[in-house]
Amino acid sequence: MRVLAAGDNFVSPDLLVTALEEEVSADALEPPEATRLHLPWPVEPFGPVGGVEEASGTEEQVIAALRGAEVCMTQMAPVTARVIDACPGLRLVSVCRGGPVNVDLEAATRTGVAVTYAPGRNATAAAEYAIAMILAALRRVPAADAEMREGRWRGDFYAYDQAGVELDGTLVGLVGYGAIGRIVARILRAFGAHVLVSDPYTDKATAEEDGVRLAGLEELLATCTVVSLHARLTEETRNLIDADRLALMPRGAVLVNTARGGLLDHAPLPEALYSGRLGALALDVYDVEPPPADWPLLGLDNVVTTPHLAGATRQTAGRAARIVAGEVGRYLRGQAPRHLANPEVREVRA
Repeated sequence: MRVLAAGDNFVSPDLLVTALEEEVSADALEPPEATRLHLPWPVEPFGPVGGVEEASGTEEQVIAALRGAEVCMTQMAPVTARVIDACPGLRLVSVCRGGPVNVDLEAATRTGVAVTYAPGRNATAAAEYAIAMILAALRRVPAADAEMREGRWRGDFYAYDQAGVELDGTLVGLVGYGAIGRIVARILRAFGAHVLVSDPYTDKATAEEDGVRLAGLEELLATCTVVSLHARLTEETRNLIDADRLALMPRGAVLVNTARGGLLDHAPLPEALYSGRLGALALDVYDVEPPPADWPLLGLDNVVTTPHLAGATRQTAGRAARIVAGEVGRYLRGQAPRHLANPEVREVRA
């Protein structure tokens, strides 16, 4: 059997192959022949390719590399309908992301190709990063650092009306309470924060067990000093936080988005910041990535910006590689996948 390890500059082809070799050696299985393809992400931004979202590389590259392969391990390769139709021997695509947005699921299901994904592979990294962004925004760390680098000692940052806010005793709202949100809540509670969560898929018992309180979105926005977004992007959650919902937030509140840019309507953000409705904004994700050079929020000292780095840890890369290698190992053993994105494909056989 031949496997394509279509890696990139984060989850490299070598990392994927090493994880697969370790997986099969545990059961003394014969290691499959592996072909490597190196895609340019994240040095080059991802984008839509051939009808799939957030992909890197070209359909032509993937078709050529998949020739004769039965399995594809990847993070960013565009596995489009065209790619799937051109590779009739393909039986499994194992994607090391929280969702297989780079795969045409309809085409895969139609042709009997199983598609797996890797939930939770970056949960710890993303949660820690969200906390870092919250603290940076609350305590004006980037602005103070920038002033120091310019040779300015801003003693006025210590003035009462310029001073930051502690997490201890602060009411923090989490919009979305999946794997990442639950870790964020645990860390926030260790800081002494009070946590509200809004998530239609979370029940009251789970929230109470975790020491947080379940609330409606409007209540959360209207009462929390800090709001951090952790929902998945769907048609229902696109622009979930729009101008009307921003207007509900207390004056001077802090908004943090390390999840998906599409959760937040970016159009009303400049006015919300200029007017003081938002005291600070921290973004790791954007509606357009990268933001244009004339983006109106660049340069504001109450805006913290980073280039989509929340999941960027070496542990995340290694964990992702091991998760997809585990799915390939189950395929080789004739076992059912653990994280199947298209359950209509009932059986996956080696």
